[in-house]
Amino acid sequence: MGRPKAAVELDGEPLVRRGARALREAGLAPVVVVLGAGLPDTAALLDDGTRWVPAPGWDTEGQAASLRAGLEALEPSDAVAVLVALVDTPGIGPDALARVAARARDPEVLARGAVGGRPGHPVLLGRAHWKAVHAAASGDAGARGFLRGRDDVVAVEIGDVAVEDDLDTPDDLQRWQAREETPR
Repeated sequence: MGRPKAAVELDGEPLVRRGARALREAGLAPVVVVLGAGLPDTAALLDDGTRWVPAPGWDTEGQAASLRAGLEALEPSDAVAVLVALVDTPGIGPDALARVAARARDPEVLARGAVGGRPGHPVLLGRAHWKAVHAAASGDAGARGFLRGRDDVVAVEIGDVAVEDDLDTPDDLQRWQAREETPR
């Protein structure tokens, strides 16, 4: 992308701010944004007082470092579960986030958003799994290794309110900007 993804703008709004806003609009709290690339400039894009934490090791471990930093930041809270959302998936908006988060009824929960039955993001991790997820997080896969092959992960269909496209390249961004409407 030529710059940190979190700083990329859609409709004049940085992805990091857009993502935090979507989580709040979904009724989720606390919202904690994990940042790696572009600190401190990327943090300054969160002009609304959103809490953020750094992800030590993000440059070598990617999503794993970010996931561990987010779990550590929420450890002192009384959260039953954490909803993990990625900054480069702007098509997963408040309605989709809220639908998956609604499964957070107990600390044993494991759920993932799914489009057409194919699991993806966001990912809901019950507190009972946080230590194991933290230990299993490796490379740029986040919780994927922990979730792989488990039969207790609930797939929550969000395809009617979400677009699963990731914004990984300038071409992805250009295709996204050509869309007429962003899902709720």
